Amino acid sequence: MAEVVLVLNAGSSSIKFEVFRSRSSALEVALRGQISGIGTRPRFVAKDAAGTVVEERSWSASPGPDEEALLGELIAWIEDHLGGERLVAAGHRVVHGGSRYADPVLVTGPVLDALETLVPLAPLHQPHNLSAIRALAAAHPALPQVACFDTAFHRGHADAVSRFALPRALHDEGIRRYGFHGLSYAYVSRELARLAPDVAAGKVVIAHLGSGASLCAVEDGVSVDSTMGFTAIDGLPMGTRCGSLDAGVVLHLLEAKGMSAAEVQRLLYTQSGLLGVSGISNDMRDLLASDRPEAAQAIDLFVHRIVREIGALAATMGGLDGLVFTAGIGERSPDIREAVCRRLGWLGLDLCPDANRRGSLRVSTPGSRVAAWVIPTDEERMIALHTLDVLASAAMDPSRKELVQ
Repeated sequence: MAEVVLVLNAGSSSIKFEVFRSRSSALEVALRGQISGIGTRPRFVAKDAAGTVVEERSWSASPGPDEEALLGELIAWIEDHLGGERLVAAGHRVVHGGSRYADPVLVTGPVLDALETLVPLAPLHQPHNLSAIRALAAAHPALPQVACFDTAFHRGHADAVSRFALPRALHDEGIRRYGFHGLSYAYVSRELARLAPDVAAGKVVIAHLGSGASLCAVEDGVSVDSTMGFTAIDGLPMGTRCGSLDAGVVLHLLEAKGMSAAEVQRLLYTQSGLLGVSGISNDMRDLLASDRPEAAQAIDLFVHRIVREIGALAATMGGLDGLVFTAGIGERSPDIREAVCRRLGWLGLDLCPDANRRGSLRVSTPGSRVAAWVIPTDEERMIALHTLDVLASAAMDPSRKELVQ
């Protein structure tokens, strides 16, 4: 009988889920879907591996069932739909593991309490990640849950990479560069090692380009630097997030413009980036289809910052052997890939236009000194793999079996 793992990615008003079967050390997708509209009019949609809708429910009364009740219904539906197959665990994307957690961890009461202390470091993500864990524990208390962290992949960074030039006491309190998108980088690094082990063993920049965007410098499969730092608004401009910003701008907004901290937070997280610069959309597809100069300005800024940061990461590593595009824009926009690669010829990257337009895995020419790849990310699969690994370790160590209540 196959073991089944549930993967949850909880947001402020929705929970994305994916269900994997584990067969002979291989994972296959059984179901995927989303509970949306939590707190207003919830809607539940589930699809099978082929993308066919197999269940759809909605609640007309507002606010509808709460998160705990919805997760209870989700578990009951999954177990009923899968028949005799056994749900063995749930894995969660948790944005911040802080300086304490370098690996995925079985969630216990003390672990959850420790993760709660990190909410100020990721105020828009961490509360919802942890709320889903608590709600699922209440609905299904015997089910093991595993927290998988977006920061963990970057935990080995050198002090010069992780430290801000701030007083030492602040660094010791946890104000440091953490890096994010680690689950994506871990999966893509794993896939690159399978597809091109010679490239993966060298110096590689992985470009996670989506609504959230960052770059990671990876040497022999290990993260050595990243464009994201203390929070997930650092680094590249994103769909609605500003990316790197002179701290003096924040002081100006607070002091000269009289904005509150909440107003500045909304500005930096939800009103900036591609949306803020273009005034049109946070979706790259809309900007590429637009003939307005503001759209071109947003695209040019996005590409400029990517190219600049790739150059900086190549300098950090002392060279570059590979560039990998992933996530929504990286995987689906040949225009952005071409614009980036065209400006990296000085590093020895020679893009193959035909391969790029066809959507091939390798998009550089055979003679290119820097190999360019497009590798679809799969954070949910990485979470499922981590979850099974943690379960296997916990089975050998009874002291780790105290679940969160």
